[in-house]
Amino acid sequence: MSLRPLDDGPAGRSRRRWWPAGRSDAAPDAADVYRALAPAVLGYLRSQRAAEPEDLLGEVFLQVVRDLPRFRGGDDDLRRWVFTIAHHRLVDARRRSARRPALDDGPVPDLRSAPPADMVDPDLVLALCELTAEQREVVALRFVADLSIDAVATLTGRSPGAVKALQHRALAALAERLGDAGNPPIAAATG
Repeated sequence: MSLRPLDDGPAGRSRRRWWPAGRSDAAPDAADVYRALAPAVLGYLRSQRAAEPEDLLGEVFLQVVRDLPRFRGGDDDLRRWVFTIAHHRLVDARRRSARRPALDDGPVPDLRSAPPADMVDPDLVLALCELTAEQREVVALRFVADLSIDAVATLTGRSPGAVKALQHRALAALAERLGDAGNPPIAAATG
């Protein structure tokens, strides 16, 4: 099923909508939405250290499929809506895990699966782990989810200025930790 562009944007700008070609009243196609956004949502959930990111991804897209017939908007609106759902599911999962204390009846067997064969720089992962949770969240939403400053501010309940400040401090910390190939690491400001 192909997506058709609609010329309904401001000043004649064309915005692509998530509607099947030939039907203006149809709901967006869940499979297309999943293929387009699932990798970025999974990256966001992993960057936020979700205990079970694949399970949360499933929960996110179950809600997306359930609510998709009521969705109306363009690509940016859809992306913002899906990442808002992902953020809410992540918060819900953290609240659930906080209410359920871990039982320690003995050693837990190591049942982890092999890590995914991602093309992820291990130094970058370690540097991201050293950021604060707030900085990591802003970096993930800005660069993995590709959301605007205003969208991140709305999603996280912060002002755009606070998001910019968190992003700036996070990028400075990453540059210092990783070193910039052509530039020396950022030095701390002195008195």
